[in-house]
Amino acid sequence: MQRTFPLEKVRNIGIIAHIDAGKTTTTERILYYTGKTYRIGSVDDGTTVTDWMAQERERGITIVSAAVTAEWKDYQFNIIDTPGHIDFTAEVQRSLRVLDGGVVVFDAVQGVEPQSETVWRQADRYQVPRICFINKMDRLGASFDRSIQSIIDRLGANPIAMQIPIGEESNFIGVIDLLEMKAITWENSDGREFSVNEIPAEFKEAAEFAREQMIEKTAELDDELIERFLEGQAISNEELKTSLRKAVLESKTTLVFCGSSLRNKGVQPILDAVIDYLPSPLDIPAVKATTLDGEDFIELPTSDNESLSALVFKIVSDPYVGRLAYFRVYSGKMIAGETVMNPTKGKKERVGRLIRMYADRREDVEFIPSGDIGAILGLKFTFTGDTLCNQGHPIVLETISFPEPVISIAIEPKTTADQEKMGEALRRLSEEDPTFRVNTDEATGQTIISGMGELHLDVLVDRMMREFNVKANVGRPRVSYRETIQNPVSELSYKYVKQTGGHGQYGHVVINMEPLARGGGVVFEEKVTGGTIPREYFRAIENGIKEASQSGILAGYPVTDLKVTLIDGSYHEVDSSEMAFKMAAVFAFKEAFQKGRPTLLEPIMKVEVVMPEEFLGDVLGQVNSRRGEIQGTDIRPGNSHAVRALIPLAEMFGYATELRSATQGRGVFSMEFNHYAPVSETVAHRILNY
Repeated sequence: MQRTFPLEKVRNIGIIAHIDAGKTTTTERILYYTGKTYRIGSVDDGTTVTDWMAQERERGITIVSAAVTAEWKDYQFNIIDTPGHIDFTAEVQRSLRVLDGGVVVFDAVQGVEPQSETVWRQADRYQVPRICFINKMDRLGASFDRSIQSIIDRLGANPIAMQIPIGEESNFIGVIDLLEMKAITWENSDGREFSVNEIPAEFKEAAEFAREQMIEKTAELDDELIERFLEGQAISNEELKTSLRKAVLESKTTLVFCGSSLRNKGVQPILDAVIDYLPSPLDIPAVKATTLDGEDFIELPTSDNESLSALVFKIVSDPYVGRLAYFRVYSGKMIAGETVMNPTKGKKERVGRLIRMYADRREDVEFIPSGDIGAILGLKFTFTGDTLCNQGHPIVLETISFPEPVISIAIEPKTTADQEKMGEALRRLSEEDPTFRVNTDEATGQTIISGMGELHLDVLVDRMMREFNVKANVGRPRVSYRETIQNPVSELSYKYVKQTGGHGQYGHVVINMEPLARGGGVVFEEKVTGGTIPREYFRAIENGIKEASQSGILAGYPVTDLKVTLIDGSYHEVDSSEMAFKMAAVFAFKEAFQKGRPTLLEPIMKVEVVMPEEFLGDVLGQVNSRRGEIQGTDIRPGNSHAVRALIPLAEMFGYATELRSATQGRGVFSMEFNHYAPVSETVAHRILNY
């Protein structure tokens, strides 16, 4: 079995950006110019390849990340088109975990927008090298220079312009390549053909100045080049390319290109840039895995001859063929028909059909080599974040972490017949989406579903009704509050003793509980000395702590941001058991939590409102009336203003209608989760119905 493309000619890239910056439109052009499609799809017409779900086509937004494979100049591109809406941030997170490089798309009018910052930080976390594409250069108010400045100001990045536009707004016809010092223009309507000519006289001076800046910035990143630059020596284009590639791979810079995807201008140079500057699987560090006990690290070089290591990053419930598991092979080969190990679950899995994905269409293949992305049909026990490896060489790759849901709604089936169907639909949807949670309210018996925002839950309920044919009643959205403590609690002792006819139950724990910084989660630590509790009971105690933290004592919300330390206890040789120690931990946790001055936390959202200047006062008043904390205001093109603020999620319900009313329909806002913060006493009284 021979691979079609050598590893150095493979590129795993993601198209990432804020909502409506033009990711899907750009991907659609890439597929057309690489010969994967024979017509250009339109987001507005619902004819794009990667936005294939009915909900995506109706709303004109990307909801799930879609993988496609294309070829350009004898290179294989595995492309993932990701969502831009903050409610679907998990799709971006899991895609970035398995990608080698990214193309970040910006709107030339708006520059860096709130979700642009989020995806940039996610790419930083996973150390994904990236290049930038300033899109929509043909729009009124577009500015290449202002967009680059916003990348510096709001992202703290080091951009280097590789092109400058030929004209802006309605006069935009092409770009000037600062490396080759040539003008590239697109005249025909579909953009497939373009011409490379000398730079027009009126742009010559600006191009020479921009090239000098590009060379200077490149030289600053390379010790050898900076000496030659300062001495006035010439630097060849090949040397510049080599230096730029090295700097991009080390995330020291990000290269900036421009164009207009909708007008079919500027996309082919981006494909060339992906080849020239973004990494192949051989350019990224060898993936690190751990042994099953988690004690030893193993480096797995990207090679077909190594032992298999693959990470499942996405599960899709296909109504026609069943569960599809998307995966990235880091080393070895995934071969159809073989049996592999899922060490995360301790289960064997048979690799049924192996598939190369093309959005919602698929092509059967015999194997997926190292450094490549594919999908498997028929896995029973494998979910997002699980590792697949050879049976004789069990290893575990780092899993994917996801944010906690911030909003909930109650849902109930309309008829008894819908009851069973709803349970199955919710199970399959929660398998697909790690940020979608389903639980039952013990007090009311209601089914509660939780997600990242109103749109997220709206789409999932819509999918449940359409794909699984479930009729259901849906309640109003509710905020997912959290509970924590304000004061530390020391040496709380609890004995769990039950005496029955035979063996009794005995578990005794002594714990400390202390608050953590926001975002700390629930941390368990043991500092038992002298063997007062045998080690085999530590896991049961930790499970008891984690179970108790699922429901606080104020209103039953999950507990977060605290640390529990097991410091002492005692056991009985006959009556002690794992269950006894688990129950002791549960009751000790609740008692300590009660003594630690429990308080409610609420999700605070980072909100950006953009509106014409004449409505600025009204919008500031709205923000203040919603308990908002204003972070700053910016002037935007076209006499618009942007207000940045932190506002509790509970105050944001219904804001879209109020904003439209106050701004004559001309104001828009975007929001994303920022942090949890304690609620005031007045608000706590209202929430808890005191």
